[in-house]
Amino acid sequence: MTKGSHGRLRNRNVMWLFNNRIRFLMGVGVLISLFVLAGKVSSIMGWHHHIYKLDSQERFTVLINTWRRPDLLKKSVQHYSFCPNVDAIRVVWSESKEPPSDTLFSVLLSSVKAASRKSTHNIKLKIDMHDEDNLNTRFKPLDDLATNGIFSVDDDVVVPCETLGLAFNVWSSAQDSMVGFVPRMHWLQSETQDRELPRYLYGGWWSVWWTGTYSMVLSKCAFFHRKYLDLYSNHMPGQIRDYVTQERNCEDIAMSFLVANATGGPPIWVKGKLFEIGTTGISSLKGHSKHRTACLNMFVDMYGHMPLVPSNVKAMDARSMWFW
Repeated sequence: MTKGSHGRLRNRNVMWLFNNRIRFLMGVGVLISLFVLAGKVSSIMGWHHHIYKLDSQERFTVLINTWRRPDLLKKSVQHYSFCPNVDAIRVVWSESKEPPSDTLFSVLLSSVKAASRKSTHNIKLKIDMHDEDNLNTRFKPLDDLATNGIFSVDDDVVVPCETLGLAFNVWSSAQDSMVGFVPRMHWLQSETQDRELPRYLYGGWWSVWWTGTYSMVLSKCAFFHRKYLDLYSNHMPGQIRDYVTQERNCEDIAMSFLVANATGGPPIWVKGKLFEIGTTGISSLKGHSKHRTACLNMFVDMYGHMPLVPSNVKAMDARSMWFW
């Protein structure tokens, strides 16, 4: 190769390096410009990337229904105390002859205080005492509430904090609706000419799983607006509460009827993990479905129509899906 050829090759290499450095510097400049622009746009649009203290309406109250299961109550309070967005924990205590022991209250309070030390605010704990052992007491209006959102849950149901946060986000976008994890369905049984109103069957989990259709989410694990506590206790037909008291069942169906009648729309089912840590409950008793069917039809008669609205909509975390 001649001396001139070497010179031309060296010049080409120098130009190639120079051009690539220019491209690199231009690329860095573009990236810096984009970051600066993004910051300005976020400021203009109100988007903030820093950590900020949550407003009370960006939190919710956990309403735990318990009955003679102190060990489960301890586990439940300890778990929900550490979930983000929890403002307060209220315990529905209907054992009027057996107030919570000082030891039990101390354990519950210790769990809440430990969680508060790791939170941006002090989580409040209150045990609401009731004079009677009655399923209607779980929907008594609460004083000193700072949030509109209520997460109603039984003491033997544990929802992982991340899944609970997803459900709260769903409820926050549709605050008149019930949003929950335990769907159920009413099925048309018959339309007889000798009755003005049709008859219905109560559909449990397997009927929902098979059809993908539901019309209720049970209040053993669901979000709803605080206003429904007042509507249930003070404005819902009194004979429905009397029926719940007599049968010791179906307060959750009564709440589903109430919300559906008020909104004219269906609830929202959030699909996610939940764990039942108890061993017994009303649903395990013989004839449970038969009793629930009787409740359905009794409430239809009291309302004069069927307010429940079927739905096939299901909310879930996209990260749990393999593909879109």
